Amino acid sequence: MTPFSIAGPQRILFGRGEAAKAPAMLGSFGMRGVLIHGANTDRARWLLDALGALGCDVLALPCTGEPTLSMLEAAVLAAKAHRPDWICALGGGAALDLGKALAALVPATGGAMDHLEVVGRALPLTAPPLPFVALPTTAGTGAEATKNAVIGLPDHGRKVSLRDDRMFAALAIVDPALTDHCPRGVTLASGLDAVTQVIEPYLSSKATFYTDAITRPAIATGLEALARLMQAEDPAARDALAWTSLTGGMALANAGLGVVHGLAGVIGGITPAAHGAVCGVLLGPSLAMNRARCTGEAARRIDEVCAIIAATLGGSQNDAPRTLSDWASRNGLPALTAQGLPASLHAETAAAAQTSSSMKGNPVPLSLADLQDILHDAN
Repeated sequence: MTPFSIAGPQRILFGRGEAAKAPAMLGSFGMRGVLIHGANTDRARWLLDALGALGCDVLALPCTGEPTLSMLEAAVLAAKAHRPDWICALGGGAALDLGKALAALVPATGGAMDHLEVVGRALPLTAPPLPFVALPTTAGTGAEATKNAVIGLPDHGRKVSLRDDRMFAALAIVDPALTDHCPRGVTLASGLDAVTQVIEPYLSSKATFYTDAITRPAIATGLEALARLMQAEDPAARDALAWTSLTGGMALANAGLGVVHGLAGVIGGITPAAHGAVCGVLLGPSLAMNRARCTGEAARRIDEVCAIIAATLGGSQNDAPRTLSDWASRNGLPALTAQGLPASLHAETAAAAQTSSSMKGNPVPLSLADLQDILHDAN
């Protein structure tokens, strides 16, 4: 067996009702904190009130969209003035990324550009991050279990990562009840991201015995749960999709991703499209292209993924990538052009994606022409 390592959050709580433990556990890190939440503060009121009852002094900051450099810099200034003992994020992947980046940069002596990849200096952090606690309210990005935070830089037309091994959450509380009654469109997009993030690490050139063990069973679990949730609200399916999302986060932190996220990171920097929706529309064409280019063990794994898709969504194993794309479209996922990426930007997008860190995990190198074909087929 090839040697491997396992990295992840210091502690994970999973299950319905576990979020109720958050106030006391946050208080154990200190009495001053920052809570990053979504655009609607009311959805975080239960946690703010509980922390207030414990005597905690909490600065609440909204995350109104996928975090940008200017949003992060403003949050860092506000948080530094508050002098927090901890940072907590309650929300979707955007809020978790902003909170995680904030925890890293509040103690740091340099600015964000000193540490951002690709467009920045990619320097290691100068000080350990503050304790970071993650409470996801969507099942998608798995950001509660990763060591990076994705930040948009509109002026550069890119989304890049702030990354450090010390950025794993001190505590991740994954309570599927927080995802109940998530809007159908958000469930579809974020759920497809979760499924992508168990498929890509399974196919990754950096896959390990550990990541295989957690991703292989989760592919069917996530697909089946998402299919059920497109029909009706289902607490058991919410539980399964939350587990898939957490699994994807743990897997990508240890085995990387692939072409879907390599392209999605670029697209997210030049369009306002939601990350999960971009990943969802790219997944089928990317599977088809990798299947056309892979041989040996990589090809066997892709065939296995296609068999799971066929068993869950119907159709033949050979047609599985198209079956997945058609199913997502029927359930309301817009094509790439409708998400804001015109065909005129395909060549530029493909060229930029080749420098993405996610591409390093793809099971086989793909040419610029291959990447442009994926983008074309996602329309």
